[in-house]
Amino acid sequence: MPEHRSHIAEIAEAFEFLGDWEQRYQFLIELGERLPMLDEHHKNEANLVHGCMSKVWLIAERDEANPSALRLYGDSDNSTVKGLVAILLAMYSERCAQQMLTIDADEMFDELGLYDHLSPTRHVGVYAMVEKIKSLAREFSSTPAEPTPLAVVTPLTS
Repeated sequence: MPEHRSHIAEIAEAFEFLGDWEQRYQFLIELGERLPMLDEHHKNEANLVHGCMSKVWLIAERDEANPSALRLYGDSDNSTVKGLVAILLAMYSERCAQQMLTIDADEMFDELGLYDHLSPTRHVGVYAMVEKIKSLAREFSSTPAEPTPLAVVTPLTS
C-alpha cells in the first residue's frame, strides 16, 4: 500500500496558521482527499467502524520497515469524515501497538479546535474510530511479529 502518513505536527501547524473555521474545514477536506482509497475488498464488515453515521473502514498491518509498528489505512464515503480519518491516521499510524493504546485523541482534537465545530454525531463517530484503532492495536499486540529469519551459516570444512 502507498505511503500516506501526514505528520500530526505538520497538520497542527497548518491548523494554527489557518485563521478561521472555514479555512480549517477546507483543509480538513483536503487532508481526506489526499488519502488513497482503500481497495474494494477492504471495504467489508470486519473493517467497518460501527458507531459512525458515515461509512468508515480502518485496517492495520505490520510496518515492513519496522515490524514492531503498525501502519493504518482508512477510507470513508464522506469527505469531512475522511479528513478526520486522515488526522487519526497521522496520530496513530507507524507506532507500536502499546504506544497507540496510550495516545489521547481528545487532547489533539482540542488542540486543533475540531471539537468546537463538530456535531455531537461526529464526536460519537470520532470516538468509534479511535476505539476501532485501539482494538486493532490490542489485536496486534497479542500477535507477535513474524521473527526475522536468521541466516544459516554452514561451517567451511577442509
